[in-house]
Amino acid sequence: MSPSSLRYYGFGLQNGNYSVKLQFAEIEYPDPLPFSWKSTGRRVFDIFIQGALKEKDFDIRKEAGGRSLVAVVRNYTIPVTNNFIEIHFFWAGKGTCCVPNQGYYGPAISAISVSPFDFTPTVPNREPGSGKSKTGLIVGVVVGITVLGLIAALAILYWRHKKKMSEIDEDLLGIVDRPDIFSYAELRTATEAFNAGNILGEGGYGPVYKGKLSDGRIVAVKQLAVTSHQGKREFLTEIATISAVQHRNLVKLYGCCNEGNKPLLVYEYLEHGSLDQALFGKRTLYLDWATRFEICLGVARGLAYLHEESSVRIVHRDIKASNILLDGDLNPKISDFGLAKLYDDKKTHISTKVAGTIGYLALEYAMRGHLTEKTDVFAFGVVVLEAVAGRLNSDQTLRPEQIYLLEWAWSLYEQNRAIELLDPKLTSYNKDQALRLIGLSLLCTHASPLQRPSMSRVVSMLTGDSEVSKVTTRPSYLTDWQFKEMTNNNFRTEEFSGPTSQNSGTRGVKTSVPHSESSHLLFDSIIQEGR
Repeated sequence: MSPSSLRYYGFGLQNGNYSVKLQFAEIEYPDPLPFSWKSTGRRVFDIFIQGALKEKDFDIRKEAGGRSLVAVVRNYTIPVTNNFIEIHFFWAGKGTCCVPNQGYYGPAISAISVSPFDFTPTVPNREPGSGKSKTGLIVGVVVGITVLGLIAALAILYWRHKKKMSEIDEDLLGIVDRPDIFSYAELRTATEAFNAGNILGEGGYGPVYKGKLSDGRIVAVKQLAVTSHQGKREFLTEIATISAVQHRNLVKLYGCCNEGNKPLLVYEYLEHGSLDQALFGKRTLYLDWATRFEICLGVARGLAYLHEESSVRIVHRDIKASNILLDGDLNPKISDFGLAKLYDDKKTHISTKVAGTIGYLALEYAMRGHLTEKTDVFAFGVVVLEAVAGRLNSDQTLRPEQIYLLEWAWSLYEQNRAIELLDPKLTSYNKDQALRLIGLSLLCTHASPLQRPSMSRVVSMLTGDSEVSKVTTRPSYLTDWQFKEMTNNNFRTEEFSGPTSQNSGTRGVKTSVPHSESSHLLFDSIIQEGR
């Protein structure tokens, strides 16, 4: 059960029609006593399979005739076309949450089963090695005896392996479910000795190289630059973070190398590069309106998973267009978890160090170091505006009223001209979707983090299952302060471009300001520019 959202994935399925059986029972709340005011609230939620709404306002106890501890079964036939199935239960926002007893009134599921409907899988559904004949057993015994003759060679290999493992940092060995360990020599060969011609871009860690492993896989190898402000802790944080989460809208980590003083990360290679390169760069890749909308939706789903559905709650801290990569089908994947912040609900969300990119930083984080998942929501809102308008959030080459995208968006919104924000390169668009995205971006960039929606609610708004709440007043940080580009010497900065954006012609400033200095420096910078 969950307060708001439950999502299940089945990966590696053979394509075809499948029978999905869902079994429910209300087991948390007993049947209410007759003539009692102490009856619990309703558990009402929606059921989605493969993104399609199957049950609206589903109430387990109501379907069971008003009784608890009674089984309710639902059967569906679902097509699988991309080798995976997604089952999502989402709180409908109805009923009570804490009266008379506080508890989880969100979705709950007792059992899920998925089986082929009208075909026999050609992939065997059994453990490797099961059902072997006696002949196989005899062959196994013979092979085992033969292996005894190789003990000396195995002993040598074991000694070499032990020596290699001893060179790997003990902190890395302590990470649960760590990824594959590559040797430096293997990655050096894959990247042709880290040839400059294979550089894909400059990430927060340093250069990112395209490489080809010995098994034929094309990968992106991220190298930690010696001059980078990020160090060993951030390197291990990224490994631990990405190893703990798996989602189709998150970049996949194949492994790492920690030999010597040149730590390396090995990612899946995404041929269409980063979103900022597609939107602002010189490439000929054209993103039509439907693709841009699906990219925003995919990023929202990835963030919702990080914030609410993964085994550990994660704040990315550096959501921006250059950290969103596109695969061959233009599906978005969130990358660069080096700044990810893991936190516990029982602990304060005050960070001792502000890290991120100017233009995407929520005010409460930049000024006070107050870090929550709403920091990512703010940055997501900026990215949505960039995708809609097809331009950077700050562009000094434009007219004064258009330099800052968020301020310009508010000006058009207040004049009921928000549709003029759309990228002129778009040949067609869906007006309802466009207004929904613009309204959602303004809601996500609200000055108060409490007024920003959760990412699961953002997904619901994007899919049309929830209405986008209207924001009627411009944020105080736009009305009180006259913003100009704050890249003066008050900030210790590191120039960078995204992991695959060396051709985009865009550069940003990544802040690395200790909390004790950040709010004062930002405030001083604003005062110098004038109110």
